[in-house]
Amino acid sequence: MIGPGNADSDVESEPRAVYLRFRRVFGDGSSRSSDARKRAKRDPSASKPFGAGRDPHGIGDVMDALTARLGWNSPLAKSELLASWQDIVGAETADHSRPAGIDDGVLTVRCDSTAWATQLRLMRVHIMNHIVSRYPDAGIESMRFEGPGAPSWKRGPRSIPGRGPRDTYG
Repeated sequence: MIGPGNADSDVESEPRAVYLRFRRVFGDGSSRSSDARKRAKRDPSASKPFGAGRDPHGIGDVMDALTARLGWNSPLAKSELLASWQDIVGAETADHSRPAGIDDGVLTVRCDSTAWATQLRLMRVHIMNHIVSRYPDAGIESMRFEGPGAPSWKRGPRSIPGRGPRDTYG
């Protein structure tokens, strides 16, 4: 039985830990007015005109910190990777291939022909090394190269059921 004197009561439950963390971060605002909370938050050393931490930050640094804090690094890295495909593989290769998407760490690349798909399969290690070094947050683990889809003779307005051309030779 768990009671107030047992060792198990010392272990905090997850909801209690979350509540205490929010209370530490945001404070207990139930007992003070909004003006009192603002005055309590104000740091007297922060109002020095040339004090530490008062230097302006560049927009790039601010945006990097914001995306890291909100957890946007991976989606932004993936979209940047897709947008800069030509820089990764070169202009000629990019003319004959395009990234189709990223699913579960697999980059799918569509190629104009099976020859281009085969050539890119041979270059897979080089391309993967380049991607991992430039876009580590994208989380690319492997690549799949697809050639053009072959036409299907099984469907269409002029297809008929049966064994196909074999039934006329015998």
